[in-house]
Amino acid sequence: MPTEIPSLHATYANTFKIGAAVHTRMLQSEGEFIAKHFNSITAENQMKFEEIHPEEDRYSFEAADKIVDFAVAQGIGVRGHTLVWHNQTSKWVFEDTSGAPASRELLLSRLKQHIDTVVGRYKGQIYAWDVVNEAVEDKTDLFMRDTKWLELVGEDYLLQAFSMAHEADPNALLFYNDYNETDPVKREKIYNLVRSLLDKGAPVHGIGMQGHWNIHGPSIEEIRMAIERYASLDVQLHVTELDMSVFRHEDRRTDLTAPTSEMAELQERRYEEIFNLFREYKSSITSVTFWGVADNYTWLDHFPVRGRKNWPFVFDQQLQPKESFWRIINSMS
Repeated sequence: MPTEIPSLHATYANTFKIGAAVHTRMLQSEGEFIAKHFNSITAENQMKFEEIHPEEDRYSFEAADKIVDFAVAQGIGVRGHTLVWHNQTSKWVFEDTSGAPASRELLLSRLKQHIDTVVGRYKGQIYAWDVVNEAVEDKTDLFMRDTKWLELVGEDYLLQAFSMAHEADPNALLFYNDYNETDPVKREKIYNLVRSLLDKGAPVHGIGMQGHWNIHGPSIEEIRMAIERYASLDVQLHVTELDMSVFRHEDRRTDLTAPTSEMAELQERRYEEIFNLFREYKSSITSVTFWGVADNYTWLDHFPVRGRKNWPFVFDQQLQPKESFWRIINSMS
């Protein structure tokens, strides 16, 4: 008799939300599976600026509405992603009618209209928003990423965005979200950025640690230090985009049709250790979201090597639990 597969989110019900990044096609083909295992979902791309607001006078809510409607019907929470980002933002946002760079005033008025419209539409249905995404520079000698938002508005664009989002939905949790969040240099930049926003009275309720990690790193100690540093700001932490690549970032090999036994074993161990760590900090970590559902689809199939299959999740390509799933389930007992 086959073993009954427990619900992932139900197993963690008293610990933190368990989420997944989705798109509308996935809801059609895997909706029942998603509802069983996840009690939070994030639109992988379909709420980003260029998708939801492709032209100044036109919004495209069809896909986002389907995601929210599915979640509401299933009693699943929704994380909104994302309001301000340098990528996947329509070109018109940064230009005036003549094609010249938009003025600070024009760009801020557009941002307010966008946030009022998008956040306002889902008020009371989206429990958390990634308000600003990836504003910190990876390069050691720079602090803020050089983006059109920074260039045309100035450093206070983050403060403005958080204030606008809070005004649009005072009950939504508002997050600053970034990657390489465990790197000691970038960790301090993220900490200082959020601390400065809080000092200015910005309604920042949390930090999103993306969690695009691999089977070799970052170390548990590096993740722990980042969690403790961010939690010291007395904000919530969400792990927002968790996946566990079987390749190091610099590894460009393309010869595998399945992970090696060593890769699989490392992934199992890493997932167990990382979830053990997350549970240690459950007073600060209130949500853990995988950046996908199962190994049948992941953005890592095209990054950093286009067309190379990756296997980063706890469910396989047939939506069956891998050993890593059982490790993070059984470690709860």
